[in-house]
Amino acid sequence: MAGIALALVAAACGGGNPADTSPSGGENGGGNGGSDVQVGIAYDVGGRNDQSFNDAAYRGLQAAIDENLVVEENTNELEANQSGSNRDDNVVNLAEQGADLVVPVGFAFSEGIQKVAPDFPETNFAIVDGFACLDKPCENVSNLTFKEHEGSFLVGAAAALKSEAGTIGFLGGQQGTGLIEKFEAGYAAGAQAVNPDIEILVEYIGDTTQAFVDPTKGEALSNSMYDGGADIVYHAAGLSGSGLFKAAVSQNKLAIGVDSDQSLTASPEQQKLILTSMLKRVDTAVHDAIQQVAEGSFKPGTQVFGLAEQGVGYAVNEFNDNEQLLSKDIQKKLEDYKKQIVSGEIKVPTEPEG
Repeated sequence: MAGIALALVAAACGGGNPADTSPSGGENGGGNGGSDVQVGIAYDVGGRNDQSFNDAAYRGLQAAIDENLVVEENTNELEANQSGSNRDDNVVNLAEQGADLVVPVGFAFSEGIQKVAPDFPETNFAIVDGFACLDKPCENVSNLTFKEHEGSFLVGAAAALKSEAGTIGFLGGQQGTGLIEKFEAGYAAGAQAVNPDIEILVEYIGDTTQAFVDPTKGEALSNSMYDGGADIVYHAAGLSGSGLFKAAVSQNKLAIGVDSDQSLTASPEQQKLILTSMLKRVDTAVHDAIQQVAEGSFKPGTQVFGLAEQGVGYAVNEFNDNEQLLSKDIQKKLEDYKKQIVSGEIKVPTEPEG
């Protein structure tokens, strides 16, 4: 969904700050206990096994199951088709099946949820990256949002600290919504904090949600940036980012993953080239939404997950915790930047310069 959808929702709802006006707990919280709570997950294009955004939501569901907040038999998962044309149908189907909580995974669900939610007052909706009901919180809608720019600042700093060429790249998925631009802005700010003269190449795959499911174009654009002098490329492109990792192997250059710790699902030849991943804890947000419903404390409005809330960060694992990739010296500097961001000493931009 491009910027038109954002404008339509903004026009319909206004531009208030729901975080300031949200009640502390919803009336539709459930509170039936894990054994009775019904949870539905509506995945966006790319679906499960995208090794990124949708998979992170699934891990949140699994964590809730492991903690007995919900039993697996009371869960249902539906995936958007390739075009995303069935998003609203999937949400309605889950609600009609009696879900206490429906979790639509992605901002593209927001406009539809705003229309659908009033028809299902007994169902709560927690939209990952949502922007629904911005003027006046809907009683049964929660937007789960993230400070992606803060986490991206840290991996941008890591890229600049590691780069030998003085040129790095950014691969974005869908351009024009303002969301992926937050990743770009933070990445650039972090890199420039380390090296004000660093060159940053930027490529976007497209201007629709199909940009998140085009690994072939992701690979081609990544190769273009590597050929243009970048020795490290960071992606915020969903499944399309798998093309970046292919390009990194063919060029023997470094890559940075997103959303999940992508080293953990990469091939052995890719693992040694993934500097780190920007962690966007969609799993935490989804788990917390399920817990709220199970405990009868659903929170409508907007929930924000940043560095201070441990909602974003960067990955350190058995593959990159070494001098060849994310050295202890780099990690120390990243932690220093993290403290400055949390304290407010560093203000990370949410929009790219220019």
